[in-house]
Amino acid sequence: MKTITLGSTGITTPQNAFGALPVQRADKQSAVRLLRRAYEGGITFFDTARAYSDSEEKIGMALSDVRKNIFIATKTMAQNTEQMKSQLEMSLKMLKTDYIDIYQFHCAGRCYKPDDGTGMYELMEDFKRQGMIRHIGITAHKIGIAEESIESGLYETLQFPFSYLSSERELALSDKCYEKNMGFIAMKALAGGIITNSRTAYAFIGQYGNVLPIWGIQRESELEEWLAFMNDTPEMTEDIRAEIENDKRQLGGNFCRGCGYCMPCPKGIQINNCARMSLMLRRAPSDSWLSEEWQRNMKQIDDCINCGQCKSKCPYELDTPALLKENYADYVRVLAGEVDVRS
Repeated sequence: MKTITLGSTGITTPQNAFGALPVQRADKQSAVRLLRRAYEGGITFFDTARAYSDSEEKIGMALSDVRKNIFIATKTMAQNTEQMKSQLEMSLKMLKTDYIDIYQFHCAGRCYKPDDGTGMYELMEDFKRQGMIRHIGITAHKIGIAEESIESGLYETLQFPFSYLSSERELALSDKCYEKNMGFIAMKALAGGIITNSRTAYAFIGQYGNVLPIWGIQRESELEEWLAFMNDTPEMTEDIRAEIENDKRQLGGNFCRGCGYCMPCPKGIQINNCARMSLMLRRAPSDSWLSEEWQRNMKQIDDCINCGQCKSKCPYELDTPALLKENYADYVRVLAGEVDVRS
């Protein structure tokens, strides 16, 4: 497997990184074992966030003794400088380290800049001068903010959703970052679970020499898939290209990625799964989706009051209420046997 360098940071790592959001759902013993296995298998870049409950703590437990051999990126969703100071202090404590390799504004709703009145970017610079962080990054879900961040020249890395289901405008971000010598970190390279073939997903990302994918990993079986690529790296073939084109025709860009930034719903609807249930039934089939529990969850869509909160918060600017209703109508047809999701 080739290594890549994240722009001006100088961080060089295999093109195969660990996204640690899902480890918050594993117990501590399992998470530590998983993270340690990732390191022993050759992964050196680990991405987490203060918002991922105990993900940072688990990384600290698993990897503090090999800290000098790895790179850690974490994030802050702070809305002011006091919160950001507190969050960085907590991140350092949980990760059992005295520095963060890349500290990122998390799901940024704006491109923070010097003299914008918030003091947020200036504080990042102060953290860097003190040696608490080594590089300043930003993560975004909205294309305009990503493009502005690149053009600003203020950030050393950008993290953005990037997969073969991305739009041409989104894919162009990798070239823009390359031109600016800015590191590009690809989140949601499986499009929130809609892409189910890991070889196909990796073969696509592997075409980009400056893109580092962070795979969200929760189970050992998932990890072993990615570790296998260290020695057997997938490459683009005509069959893979045909699979990608077929998926792009079927899915386009109007689908829920399951990021959950639209939640919570005032009526308790589990939007992040309900709004993409049709795709999950077909692309990640499981009898559990048709369980009584999920039938109750889907039935809650009837309680939608069209308040518009989910739509206004969707980073992909989807018509979420409409997606919920479409998915529920399809779900009812599946339950009634009118649609065979296995076909």
